Amino acid sequence: MNNIKLIVGSSGQIGTELTLRLRQIYGNSSVIASDIREGNIELMQSGTFELLDATDKNDILNIIEKYHISEVYLMAAMLSVTAENYPHKAWDLNMNSLLHVLELAKDGIIKKVFWPSSIAVFGNSTPHENTPQKTITEPTTVYGISKLAGERWCAYYKEKYNVDVRSVRYPGIISWKTKPGGGTTDYAVEIYHKALSEGNYECFLSENTRLPMMYMDDAIAATVTLMSADLTNTFTSYNIAAINFTPSEIAKSIQEHIPNLKMSYSPDFRQQIAESWPENIDDSQARKDWNWQHTFSLERMTVVMLENLQK
Repeated sequence: MNNIKLIVGSSGQIGTELTLRLRQIYGNSSVIASDIREGNIELMQSGTFELLDATDKNDILNIIEKYHISEVYLMAAMLSVTAENYPHKAWDLNMNSLLHVLELAKDGIIKKVFWPSSIAVFGNSTPHENTPQKTITEPTTVYGISKLAGERWCAYYKEKYNVDVRSVRYPGIISWKTKPGGGTTDYAVEIYHKALSEGNYECFLSENTRLPMMYMDDAIAATVTLMSADLTNTFTSYNIAAINFTPSEIAKSIQEHIPNLKMSYSPDFRQQIAESWPENIDDSQARKDWNWQHTFSLERMTVVMLENLQK
């Protein structure tokens, strides 16, 4: 029987591109997309799509049984900014969807799970420079609290029930294919759109706020590499890193191509969230255990973003 994969949350920023990449690798019929809303045209036309409520265990089970799913990539989540506005809804989506999938894996109905964590698990008390794999995790946001709890649930099911669940802590993800989805690092996507459409950008973070970031292709590569790696023992959620920069540094990289870009700064409540996160991350464990490596620099990312958005 084919190894059929289900992407839950396939219409989101990462879910869309992960689905398309997995379909490239494994074939359109081997990757089932699902979300509570339909995705973009490319996603919808490239393979099977099912409407699914990730908080409904029966909904998930029905699709798993219908397509004989063996792997689930659980990408559905409410991100940092949106979650602050709807904390109980965020907890319900981010936690219950994970517990449903872990239970199905525990019962042997599915064989392997991917669940993304985030740099949001870190907090003000975490070392902000070269943040270690194992360190203090005291998140101050609803999103971060849910991701930290999720990491512990994944570790629990791995240790107690031998569930094969794999995870990375995504930094800020930058892509031209889908619009930002309510995250604190979304300024780094918005700035490219505004640079091209209006020639100016008012940033909601201060100019020297350094955060870990990653171009989408690297994030997808990390996910695919981890899931295909022959690992008998994995960390619950691996640190992965690529680039880090400030709003003023990304502005300068864009000004190399659009010299007239005007930047202004008006920090809002998202500034406090950003200041609780690391500036850069130690991902040596992922590089050692499954040969993780990134390929995009800030300069290369800016070229690709501007070229594709102009098209």
